[in-house]
Amino acid sequence: MFPKKLYNKLQKRTENNSFRKLSFQNKLVDFSSNDYLGFSKSKAIFNKSHQYLVDNGFIQNGATGSRLLSGNHELYTIVEEQLKSIHQSEVLIFNSGYDANIGFFSAVPQRNDVILYDELSHASIRDGIQLSNSKAYSFKHNNMQDLEKKLKRHSEANKKSQTEPVEVYVVTESVFSMDGDSPDLEAMLQISKKYRAHVIVDEAHAVGVFGFGLVQQLGLEKEVFARIITFGKALGCHGAAILGSKQLKEYLINFSRSFIYTTGLSPHSLATIHIAYKELVISSAVERSHSGIHQLKDNIQYFKVKYDELQLTDSFVESNAAIQCCVIPGNSAIKKCAEVLQENGFDVWPILSPTVPEGQERLRFCLHSYNTQQQIDEVLKLLSTFVKLS
Repeated sequence: MFPKKLYNKLQKRTENNSFRKLSFQNKLVDFSSNDYLGFSKSKAIFNKSHQYLVDNGFIQNGATGSRLLSGNHELYTIVEEQLKSIHQSEVLIFNSGYDANIGFFSAVPQRNDVILYDELSHASIRDGIQLSNSKAYSFKHNNMQDLEKKLKRHSEANKKSQTEPVEVYVVTESVFSMDGDSPDLEAMLQISKKYRAHVIVDEAHAVGVFGFGLVQQLGLEKEVFARIITFGKALGCHGAAILGSKQLKEYLINFSRSFIYTTGLSPHSLATIHIAYKELVISSAVERSHSGIHQLKDNIQYFKVKYDELQLTDSFVESNAAIQCCVIPGNSAIKKCAEVLQENGFDVWPILSPTVPEGQERLRFCLHSYNTQQQIDEVLKLLSTFVKLS
């Protein structure tokens, strides 16, 4: 007998048109995946990764255990050293972005510490915060005034406290997954420094789109306490890493439960990360005007110009990233829009409430280096017909 409480929750999802189900991959024009640079489909990366394993004698399918036991094979050291050189920071690899965020926020902030997080922070950040013993408060999305107001309040409370000093952590994303927008990182760091707060930036949707991440592009990597990067987006493979100081890395190895109590990544996963980063370094070179990153930037700019020409600007969230969102309120309305686009050959998915706030339902367009201008023209022209009718 299935528990009635669980059955009722499923029924509620069905009634408000937000019931989720798995679907198969399709052959529609891709405006939905996180494969921003096409790396996941790259035969060159696939073949080079396999050959790297063969050439270096890594004939092994699995890690065999956690990294603290038998699973810390040689490829971990090779890839972490490679990423350390690229990202100018110590690196600790995790099995996924979710594992990294859960592992960080459940372990680092201590009892009575304070976490101030952007109200639109990813579910993995929120879940990690819930597992911590700290106090957590949201601040208004990308609002530096509200952040400073809350930092000031906790700073004053800390001064009056007779107990040990309270650490304050400020959490944001360099590119928000459901909006595609970015905070003013320079202002955030300046404000946080004023109140002696530690800044953590999730760079999942920035690495590969903005070179090696928006933090690094702005030259701010030495001022950030920790960065979380993932390999399942623009890198086209699997896994994640936390970037920070040597002490932070040592602390996470000792206290991060999602790192300690899980089997490590396979040699094949790490070889793919290794080769994908080599390709990213090549693609990031300024002189390579026809590289994937440059083509992606051109497509983002073209997409924005085109929706402006079609008078759709007011419906889109302002973004310079690969994520472009068109807000059409209502689960039923946004699902119908997505169905029309999919029926016409475009893989565009609706983002429903409660994933986003009610009334902020949207179509989420993910742009790629391999999308053509013709595809962008056609999908936006079709979108304009029912946006203007709504």
